[in-house]
Amino acid sequence: MTLINKLNFPDSFQWGTATSSHQVEGNLTNNDWYAAEQQGGYIYENQRSGQACDWWNRAEEDFDRMAAMHQNAHRLSIEWSRIEPRQGVWDESALARYREMLVGLRQRGITPMVTLHHFTNPLWVSEAGSWENEQIITWFERYTRKVVAALGDLADIWCTINEPGVVVSHTYLLGRWAPGKRDINGALHATINMMRAHAASYRAIHDLQPTAQVGLAHHMIIWKPWRPYAITDLLATNMVRYMFQELLLKTIAWGVMRVPGRRSYLMPEVRNTLDWIGLNYYQRYRIRLGLPPFSKPSVEHRTHPDLQTGPGEWGEIHPRGMFDTLRMLWKVYRIPLYITENGIPDENDENRPGFIISHLHQLWEAIREGVPVKGYYFWSLIDNFEWTEGYDPRFRFGLIGVNFETQERHIRPSGNLYSAICRDGGLSRDLVSQYAPHLAQTVFSGA
Repeated sequence: MTLINKLNFPDSFQWGTATSSHQVEGNLTNNDWYAAEQQGGYIYENQRSGQACDWWNRAEEDFDRMAAMHQNAHRLSIEWSRIEPRQGVWDESALARYREMLVGLRQRGITPMVTLHHFTNPLWVSEAGSWENEQIITWFERYTRKVVAALGDLADIWCTINEPGVVVSHTYLLGRWAPGKRDINGALHATINMMRAHAASYRAIHDLQPTAQVGLAHHMIIWKPWRPYAITDLLATNMVRYMFQELLLKTIAWGVMRVPGRRSYLMPEVRNTLDWIGLNYYQRYRIRLGLPPFSKPSVEHRTHPDLQTGPGEWGEIHPRGMFDTLRMLWKVYRIPLYITENGIPDENDENRPGFIISHLHQLWEAIREGVPVKGYYFWSLIDNFEWTEGYDPRFRFGLIGVNFETQERHIRPSGNLYSAICRDGGLSRDLVSQYAPHLAQTVFSGA
């Protein structure tokens, strides 16, 4: 057997990181997340995003760090509330600042992937009902046209919406995000409007920029039954898997949304409105169905106590799930793929090097089997405001650490590891032996 010392990725592979506007820009005071921060009750210790990473003023400093780390791609988002602070009122200075950012990336040899919606809505959209108001389809298309007309010469890879399934589940079903609803009908209306808004945005981009590549970022989890022998857990797992991650993509593929126990919703305008699928992959959960008389009917997600997990309810770390999910997506949908997010909360950088290596190994295996994955965007370049976790020190995702009081940065060992991977275009045995020696035999034994 020939000894393999490096796992090479394609020459054209996009090596990047990902960020989002509300989490890094700072001083965003005109969207629904800002309103939730002021209200309190949703975010760790009632913290507020405040200055965040001050990207509105100093993004280029971190662009220099990306370039020094040999990244050739970055996924960032445009903040709708900056572009259209009031309905039909456009802020040209905000568009000009985003233009500066995209020019700055291009000048450093970094290709931007631009996300149009990453969780936040302008206050005027929120006050009008957000995703439950079907007018948002028209509003989102109009916003898309404004942004693409202004920035399209600097970006040709567009992501319409980040994690629509997470928005619906956390806002309208689980009550974790403001306004904290638990309303199945509201969730259904929001899903329909979100899919139609995506389709309208997709067509608007292609109308203005016919050669653009347009997709969305979809959070996908490995779901397993807590008790494989229990039919209740098996059925609950299948239902969660379908509703959380299969429903959206199948609706776009078929042009019809099939919700168990409901009538089918014909949506021909959404059919085939993806040029690529972005996979946001982080963890595995186990599903248990609780039934009377010992409890009210409930679906619980759990983790196995003997397996590596993230903090709190983060879930099990399961690299093989990335391979399985990529292979399934290619088999079913037959369009190119990106890893639009993949990362781990790890303030002390104890597990992140091994996380990166083990997941890139599975990504390499998928590419070797013919799955057309075009790029990998690690989450995240820098520590940031992590939504309901706020600035909880347990939820630091950055290759680069941030002191939020001084805005000082420090690159973590995992950042040096990822820099070397980007430079070399793959994983070498020496690099794995240096940063995660316990993985060297696993990574290279079957190469």
